[in-house]
Order: sequence, then structure tokens, then C-alpha cells
Amino acid sequence: MTASVRKSFFTTVMADQSGLEARYPKAFRVNWVGRLKTVVVIFGAAAIAAYAVVYLDIQWSRVLAGFARLGWFLSVMLPPSYGTTENLLIYLHSLLETVAIALLGTVLSAVLSIPLGFIAARNVVPGWITHFFIRRSLDTVRSVNMLIWALIWINVVGLGPFAGVLAIITADLGLFGKLFSEAIEASDQKAAEGVISTGGSSLHRVRFGLLPGILPVLVSQVLYQIESNTRSATIIGIVGAGGIGAHFQEQIRLNEWQHVAFLTILMLITVSLIDYVSTKIRFAIIGVNQQQNPH
Repeated sequence: MTASVRKSFFTTVMADQSGLEARYPKAFRVNWVGRLKTVVVIFGAAAIAAYAVVYLDIQWSRVLAGFARLGWFLSVMLPPSYGTTENLLIYLHSLLETVAIALLGTVLSAVLSIPLGFIAARNVVPGWITHFFIRRSLDTVRSVNMLIWALIWINVVGLGPFAGVLAIITADLGLFGKLFSEAIEASDQKAAEGVISTGGSSLHRVRFGLLPGILPVLVSQVLYQIESNTRSATIIGIVGAGGIGAHFQEQIRLNEWQHVAFLTILMLITVSLIDYVSTKIRFAIIGVNQQQNPH
């Protein structure tokens, strides 16, 4: 592009912009109120963070000393070791139990959350009373941490993996209900309107108009949550909800840091494999959906 052509191009662009500013002054007007709000929010967040540092008495000398202590922990963890062959078999069995807890709890919670998500969606159930009751119920369930649910269910059904499954189901019920309802509300309504226009009922509208379009999104959310719940199942296992978490607690209490390192590596490998498999499944579902809906 020669200099004259570039000059002509920029002149045309500037002329067009000047014309657009003249025709649509509101669109090009600087939003000083919005900018002021942004500045206030940023400074407000910084002020709250500074107050928290002072109020919590965070001493940076202790933080630096903590890094040195962390280095010592890493040194005593090397090399990772599982001890005896019997220990290895016990650890692998507990790891499979943790994965089973996460998988079963997540899948059951997703199945139970699908009808709740449709009921909580405004474009499915327009009645504000039902919508308000379901949404606030989901908020209540979601506001309690999974660890607290594990402690509650342990006191209800006793120690073991069953309490862990119930804790994951309860905690994810509020999460999935919210995510599913928002995905349904954000879905394209053209297919649903087409089902109604051809004489379909409300149930047909949901089954054939809404569900096929949001199914890849729902599956993607469930697959990610399986990975996340595998980590969470390790934590709730520490309080007695089954899985490999009990062994983490025991080895830390006994100062067997090489065993702790080995258990950590086992969890890293497991989560990585779950992430790899879920990614393959997610892209396979997206590919099938694109083939079925090329436009």
C-alpha cells in the first residue's frame, strides 16, 4: 500500500467517524458516570483489602518465614514413597473409592437438578412464586459448604463413603440447579417456538425445543464438576466421609511426608486423567451436536 493510498484510506475512515459522531452523539459521548463508578469500585475493593490486612494482623515476616518452612516440607517429601506393597494396594483402593464417590455423587446430583433447573428457569415456568421459592431454596443449599454437608451426613448415616456421596449430591444440587436454569434461560428460543407453532405441548417444547440445544452445555458442566468433586472428595474424606482423604490425615499426623507426597502425586495423576477423558467426551459431544445442527 503506497503512502497516498494509506492517506486516502485514513482520511475516509476519519470522515466516516466524524459523520457517525454527528449522527449518533449519544453513542460516542464519554460516559463519565460509568467511569466514576468503575474507579469507585476499584478503590473500594483496594480499601477493603487493605483493611483486611490490617484487621487480620497479617505479618509479612511470618509469611516469609512460612516460605522457608514450606521449602523444608518439600525437602522431607523427597523421594515420594508408598512404603510396602500392602500400603500401595490400600492407597489404590481408597483412590478408586474417592473417584467413585465423586462420580456417583455428581451424576445423581445432575439427574436430580435437571427438573429443578427447568422449574427455576423463567422461560419455562413464568410463575414468580414458584420461581422465587425454587431459586431461594437452591441458594440456601448452595450457601453451605460441602465439608459442612459431609459433617452433617456423617452424623445422620455414619462414617463412610455413603456420607460422602450424600454430601456431594446435596452441595451440587444448589450449584447445578443454578447453572442449569441459567443455561436454559440463555438458550435460543427459536426451536422451542417452532415446536409450539406446530402444535406441540409445553412438555414437547421442553423435550424437543430446549433440551437438545442446552445438552452440550449441561454435559460440559457435569464433566467439569466430576473433576472438581474428585478433589473435594479427598477433603471430605479427612472428616470421615470415605476415600483417600483419611490416609492423607493419617500420614500427616504420623509425619510420614514421603507417603503424603506419593498420595499427592496419585491425586495429580487421577485429576489429570479425568480432565483428559472429560475433554475428549466434551469435544465428541460438541462435534455430534454440530453435525446434527450444521446451521
